[in-house]
Amino acid sequence: MFYTYLKERRSWILLFLLLQLFAVFIAYIDSAVSITSILYYVFLSLILFVIFLVIRYQKEMKFFQEMKEAEDLLDFSKNEALSPFEKIVTESLTYHFEVLKKAVSNNERTVDQEKDELLSWIHEVKTPLTALKLMIDRLEDQTLKKEMTYEWLRIHLLLDQQLHQKRIPFMENDLYIERTDLESVIFGEVKTLQSWCIQKGIGFEIDLVVREVMTDAKWLAFIIRQLLTNAVKYSEASDISISSGNQNGQTFLKIADAGRGIESRDLPRIFEKGFTSTAHHQDSAATGMGLYLASKAARSLKITIDVESAPGKGSTFKLTFPKSNDFVQISGM
Repeated sequence: MFYTYLKERRSWILLFLLLQLFAVFIAYIDSAVSITSILYYVFLSLILFVIFLVIRYQKEMKFFQEMKEAEDLLDFSKNEALSPFEKIVTESLTYHFEVLKKAVSNNERTVDQEKDELLSWIHEVKTPLTALKLMIDRLEDQTLKKEMTYEWLRIHLLLDQQLHQKRIPFMENDLYIERTDLESVIFGEVKTLQSWCIQKGIGFEIDLVVREVMTDAKWLAFIIRQLLTNAVKYSEASDISISSGNQNGQTFLKIADAGRGIESRDLPRIFEKGFTSTAHHQDSAATGMGLYLASKAARSLKITIDVESAPGKGSTFKLTFPKSNDFVQISGM
């Protein structure tokens, strides 16, 4: 570090040495000037110059250390500049930081406005979507009714996913932990997917040993919705098994399907944003958002999601709920 400091100050050092050599040269060509006195002067000057360099090095290192360790690295007012150059640097950094802070603030306001507009649009779309569902229910042509119900359900699920995607960053403000009846949540989600399941010949086997958990009912329903949607999407003419129980003092909920399964190389990535599949990369129906959003919501609820899967053998997703003493942490988020 000291070597770097000397290298950066080489112009100072070079000027000093040239001045000392110049003094010796004057003494050499002028017999009236004592060479001994000049050499003594050069020696003392050299000692003082070395002391000056060391003191300057210590002070500048202290200045930059304060810059590095300050609580707010961008609050340059905490660090007093020691030289005109350092003052210029500090003022320049402060100015650019203020410009950047204003730009970020304006960008945040724009993003918040766009988010609010999108949420408003989603809520407005839900009204005609509800009216459309009522009209579909009155259709007499059963084939057309099933097809239109399926397409309606796709739109409904996509809008619901988009709505929750915008809410997830602020879901801590919306949590309400209470005793939640698993059966009512699960049956509600199964009923929503009923028309799609009938079309694909999919049934449900439900075995709930534990019927109540402490969690947020609305966000738990969203997580289960994403898992069931995935299970139905990638299954054909088979049953989806839903079961609950206790393990190591914690409640778990399992959702198992007999669908196409997941490649082992894909398992570590299925909860990543936008990831679909390496084995079925051309699947345009996959968005790569369902499991990502489910994992984010589960993290806020202290719910652990584990998955076991193999190609052609289906997938099993296991939700493990937190212990009772963890609910204080959830409420305090």
